[in-house]
Amino acid sequence: MVDVVDSVTRSRMMSGIKGKNTKPEVSIRKALHARGFRYRMHVNDLPGKPDLVLPKYKAVVFVHGCFWHGHSCRYFKAPKTRTAFWIDKIQKNRDRDELQVNALLASGWRVLLIWECAVRSAAKGRLPVLMDQIVGWLENGEKYMQIQEKTTE
Repeated sequence: MVDVVDSVTRSRMMSGIKGKNTKPEVSIRKALHARGFRYRMHVNDLPGKPDLVLPKYKAVVFVHGCFWHGHSCRYFKAPKTRTAFWIDKIQKNRDRDELQVNALLASGWRVLLIWECAVRSAAKGRLPVLMDQIVGWLENGEKYMQIQEKTTE
């Protein structure tokens, strides 16, 4: 299948996709701040430049987009054009994510990974439940946790 726009337009469109300050990330930041948590954003000297760093809890938070990180949920579908390219790119993202999480854990940081699908689901009136999970994790001292959309309700 041929792309519906020329390569210059496609390049401009793709360059507009943000890597930080995404809607899911901003909603988590606002909710944490409203609950009294203070954090640093996109810290360059930590592996993976975590979206949020809470030094008081020795914790980092990543808010991953389901497409870009290849999450097995309803929001990820492999593109029909240049499929091999996209699958390879997403797999490299996943491999890099794993290395970064392992490096953070090895250096004593706690890691929370929040998937976009969980934030989207929470935006439909369940944000307090998601925030309770996040705050619970911050306070209980667990080393690693993932939060994703619940598929059964």
